Amino acid sequence: MTASKLSRRAILSSGALALGGIAMPSVLRAQSLPEYEPESNVRTTRRNVMGFRNHHWRDHFSNLRRGAILCDTYSRALHYWSEDESIYLAHPCSVPMTEEFTRRGTTEITLLRYQPTWIPTPNMRQRDPSLPERVEGGDPTNPLGTRAMNLGWRYYRIHGIDNPAKIGRRASNGCFGLLNPHVERLYELVQVGTQVRVI
Repeated sequence: MTASKLSRRAILSSGALALGGIAMPSVLRAQSLPEYEPESNVRTTRRNVMGFRNHHWRDHFSNLRRGAILCDTYSRALHYWSEDESIYLAHPCSVPMTEEFTRRGTTEITLLRYQPTWIPTPNMRQRDPSLPERVEGGDPTNPLGTRAMNLGWRYYRIHGIDNPAKIGRRASNGCFGLLNPHVERLYELVQVGTQVRVI
């Protein structure tokens, strides 16, 4: 395999082997995720691998009371630290499509929603009148996926996703979308009051 033909999977798989089986954040277990970009797209592959940034919670939060979530719009990843520091998760996510839809700063989880119903915001319906008025929870086409966590900012959420191809892309109207297995695990760990910071 030449350097120009290295794929994201090859790089990440070799990195995991070099670490001798140490538990890795799920963002590094790319071999278990579907491949949505052509292997020949070297420029995109390199950008996606090199764009990921490691974070330490102390760089963003003064404490871990009720846990903490960091949504990194640059590397398109969500990081979670439990209050006792025993759990750290890093997952790839979808991020807002444009700066207009992006809100940065600190907030918190205000509501946990199991099998949430999706209702487009008034602005979404204005931009696209063909959107349905609502999609019930459990529907595989529901843009909120299987779980949603409302943030303190109106209409902003961390939620599952209806289309895995959106992961790692600018694809949302302001929310952060995770693969459904990832959002389901996060949902079990967070609580109302978990801190959230968007950078």
